[in-house]
Amino acid sequence: MAAGFAVRYLFGARLAPCGPRAELLWTPRRWHRLLPADDELYQRTRISLMQRELPHAMYIDSYSSRGFTVSGNRVLGPCALLPHSVLQWNVGSHRDITEESFSLFWMLEPRIEIVVVGTGNRTERLHSLVLQAMRQRGIAVEVQDTPNACATFNFLCHEGRVTGAALIPPPGEMSLTYPTQAAE
Repeated sequence: MAAGFAVRYLFGARLAPCGPRAELLWTPRRWHRLLPADDELYQRTRISLMQRELPHAMYIDSYSSRGFTVSGNRVLGPCALLPHSVLQWNVGSHRDITEESFSLFWMLEPRIEIVVVGTGNRTERLHSLVLQAMRQRGIAVEVQDTPNACATFNFLCHEGRVTGAALIPPPGEMSLTYPTQAAE
């Protein structure tokens, strides 16, 4: 090591790096901090809510093995939810769902975009003829278990979509209560 210092001292030589030397275009400084610009300091965004929720939108508040609570109203047994009304639906299980039992969804104006079907505790397959009949009439069908169907229906209604639901209560003691209802 001492020999290296002596050679450098005597000949004034420098050890060069093996590759090309990388030059920095700017030097990082520790004192530089990002501050809000003047316009960000004095201009604030304001939001005025004219209405909290759509007045005509229906939401499923809760469900149990007996039925559903829709916008504060209790419905016993299977039900069909339409944009402005709730109807008792005369089916016992997913096997009872036919083209005729879905006929109320394509008779309405304005046209329903999607029907969410809740089939109980599990997602069950519907007859292919029933699904084909709905597709021919331009209505999408989403088949889920009832808990997920309730959540999907609420989400689609909140988006303002023209949505219908065909729900069969899940058997057993399964239930859901949203926090807004539990506080009441």
